[in-house]
Amino acid sequence: MDSCREIGHTGRTDLDKPHRQGERVGERNATLADVAKLAGVSTATVSRALSAPDLVSAELRGRIQEVIDQLGYVPNPAARALASAATNVIGVLIPSVTNNVFSDVLRGIYSVLRNSSMDVQLANTHYSPLQEEKLLRVFLSQRPAGLIVTGIDQSPAARKLLERARCPIVQIMEIDDDPVDMMVGFSHWAGARATATHLIEQGYRKIAFIGARMDPRTQRRLDGFADALKEAGIYEEQLIVTTPQPSTVGLGCVLFSELLSIAPDVDAVFCNNDDLALGVLFESQRRHIDVPNRLGICGFNDLEIMSVTNPPISSVRTFRHEMGAQAVQMLLDTIAGKRPSVTRVDIGFDLIKRRSSRRQ
Repeated sequence: MDSCREIGHTGRTDLDKPHRQGERVGERNATLADVAKLAGVSTATVSRALSAPDLVSAELRGRIQEVIDQLGYVPNPAARALASAATNVIGVLIPSVTNNVFSDVLRGIYSVLRNSSMDVQLANTHYSPLQEEKLLRVFLSQRPAGLIVTGIDQSPAARKLLERARCPIVQIMEIDDDPVDMMVGFSHWAGARATATHLIEQGYRKIAFIGARMDPRTQRRLDGFADALKEAGIYEEQLIVTTPQPSTVGLGCVLFSELLSIAPDVDAVFCNNDDLALGVLFESQRRHIDVPNRLGICGFNDLEIMSVTNPPISSVRTFRHEMGAQAVQMLLDTIAGKRPSVTRVDIGFDLIKRRSSRRQ
């Protein structure tokens, strides 16, 4: 067998010949067989060194890696998938690559995969169910080792694709009773309801909601907010200001100005994210509106900047890094044959009550 022959291998091979970095074999790209020939081993051994390096000696791995570097060999994941049940790729579908919320999720994912043999293939759905469905078809055709998808609002076709997928799946950012496979998230409805309840307890009575983009998670936040105010008997439809536009700090200023033109006596604002809340604070300061005595402000997600504004802004803290890390760990455990005993994880949230919503 290869392992016996290679342990005693002492003869000169083509590896001793000089090669230029990135050199091609003839006029074609280097293949696994080319690497094996120059390293003096079998193709199975090269494949093992790439996919399961712990099963190959350090000396042999070094020799194989030297040949790979010399030839500029790049493994073909599609060919590897055809030869096995799956690639070593974990697909990650998120709705935005610029939103800090999802940047934190990705940091959590990469923090766990740093010492893993798994790679990440990232896709941006742009908050579009149809784009998500299209990307899922692409990912699944490549036989991923696992998938991380955002949210629970997949189209019927996308849901069917996920249910039929031959790999473990984790849905993140939300929690419900019907996961496709595994799930790590929290209740956006509950987070918003807790925030509205806090504002009511502080004595605010003309409480508004400002929301942007209005994706399903934002809609659930609005529902939680509205439920708390209706229960208290102070819900007013005219105090709900929303737009399909993507949220920005500047948009928060604009929407708050629109709100004041409709309801100048508004005394508190809950924003569906922190960017909008920052805009509300800045516009309040431009208008010399006293925060929090004249106006209370709360955001959602608790980005770092919320604690250093003046006054600091209350917000719902969500555990985004932890969500990403836990989701990918669940995948790795399942791939290794150690499926977690708990597959639906409510990671919770914290309502951080700061000066912006605490009346003196």
